[in-house]
Amino acid sequence: MTEKTLREVTVTFTGSCKGNPGPGSWKALLWDPATRKQDTARGDVPNTTNIRMELTAALEGIHRVKAGASLTMVGSNYVVQGMTEWITKWQANGWRKGGGGRVEHRELWEALIGAVKKHRTVMWRKA
Repeated sequence: MTEKTLREVTVTFTGSCKGNPGPGSWKALLWDPATRKQDTARGDVPNTTNIRMELTAALEGIHRVKAGASLTMVGSNYVVQGMTEWITKWQANGWRKGGGGRVEHRELWEALIGAVKKHRTVMWRKA
């Protein structure tokens, strides 16, 4: 397969909730410039947190792209910093933050790590 035939997809993701915790929702917009196709995925959760919804949006967006693509993930500062700056330290520290507290939503961070590995490249960018 040549470089030109590999997909390049942009996934823009967001999540929020009313109250924290409270009812929440997530959304991921997928754009494939080669085919000029756009797709939207979304979901609602009755009781959640903002962070859970942001992580879920990123994860659901990645899951909707066929493995082997080059992704540009555009979303919240928290998720972008988590994936580009903090994750390596958290793993090295046994999923503990700098102050010794545990990293919240570890299962979602680990799921993101696994999902990223299925793609050729993943670039993270703040919205």
